[in-house]
Amino acid sequence: MNEENKQKIIMECSASYSLNDASGQEIGKWDAQVRLDEENISVLPKFGEALFFSLRDILEIFVGEYKIHLTLSSKEKLTLFNLSYKYEDFLRVLSKLRNEILLKDMLMQETLRKSGVEAEFVYFDESGKEKQKGECEPRLYETAIVMIPEKGELVRIPYSDILEIRDEDFTLTITTDFGEKFVLSKMGRQFDPFTKTLSDLINELSLKVQSSLKELLPKSDPSVIRRTARLMKEGKAARRSDIESISPELWAELEKKLEVSGIKEEYDFLKSLAQKEKMCIGLKRGLLGDLTGEYIWFLIPIYSTNPDEPGNVVAMEAISGEGGGKATYFFRIVSRKEYPNFKNIEDLHKEIDNFIRRINRCMLAINFRREPIYLPDERLEDPQYQKYQFAIQKMPALRELRHLFIGRVIHSSPEQWKQDVIDLLKFNVTIMDNSANWKKGGDAKADDKNPN
Repeated sequence: MNEENKQKIIMECSASYSLNDASGQEIGKWDAQVRLDEENISVLPKFGEALFFSLRDILEIFVGEYKIHLTLSSKEKLTLFNLSYKYEDFLRVLSKLRNEILLKDMLMQETLRKSGVEAEFVYFDESGKEKQKGECEPRLYETAIVMIPEKGELVRIPYSDILEIRDEDFTLTITTDFGEKFVLSKMGRQFDPFTKTLSDLINELSLKVQSSLKELLPKSDPSVIRRTARLMKEGKAARRSDIESISPELWAELEKKLEVSGIKEEYDFLKSLAQKEKMCIGLKRGLLGDLTGEYIWFLIPIYSTNPDEPGNVVAMEAISGEGGGKATYFFRIVSRKEYPNFKNIEDLHKEIDNFIRRINRCMLAINFRREPIYLPDERLEDPQYQKYQFAIQKMPALRELRHLFIGRVIHSSPEQWKQDVIDLLKFNVTIMDNSANWKKGGDAKADDKNPN
């Protein structure tokens, strides 16, 4: 083995292992050397067949009785045991390396603002049940806090999901809009610098939204700007009815910003079909911050109780300050079989309110990247897109967006765009299969240069 390869090895130790196939049948059990490098795990039996897996092939890690069970993307299960005194170190290194892969692949490419902090954490789900606990490294990024446990999978919390933060007795308790709770403690001297950075980041994001809104409505009083900013914090799209209840003028100014971006004709067409009170607009900074500027994005719900009219659709588009968008994306609101059964418009209004809440959370979870939403399964086999397979397997938000995705209409010309939208809307109310997507010939890589 040459010197270059030796430097890539992070850890190596003796162990025993067993491998079970997809049916649960044990293929074999041997003693071996197990090796970890930055992105792979290798199992090297003395005279057996060597095994090589990418850390991306590991879907789940379960531990118990000093055994490490790895569920693989092939549906096989690899169990490592007899690690002796190396068990804890191996599990810690494996978790750390895999979490770094998760950070890279789960669409969190944004500026890191604080790291290197040690803490203990407890994670309670929305029902109050303890879901995870132990030592961790909490990292602060521009738009989210990420808990990287010493053992187990990381958790990402967008600042926009945070309902309340309590700072008591050197313990930080973070409650989300969805009822989850995270308790961070035992940070030592890092507690004050960490909480200050967290506070500064949340304030920065709030000020950016308020500043953008003040530019749109320079004569508005500060309370109007603050209340609206709460609705639109860190990129969330807010409903027209909610914005107009605070400031009717602000909604009109947001629409003007859309109109001058180069897609006025397209926006007006979608608006003519929409439930106008449920339309939403949001302001979101690009992944590269000041280098990519600000995006304005919209959600336009199209539905009615007449199943023969275009409906059961939400149109979404994001436009940068540099010009119009590249494509309009369409998502299904409810099941295609269920949609014709809605006879009361109020029931559909409730469905769209729930949908807006979900899609806001999903788009924030994937940091507004659109490429992994629209790429068909067969394209995910291409080497440049295989990273998305892991993200899809690990991110419920991304799976939900792909499940609801109907199709995208590329801006080739206003006339062609309008005709394609009409075709897509007709398709969506004439087919019952939820897995069927609208397809049209064209450049499948139209958004590749701007996956954000």
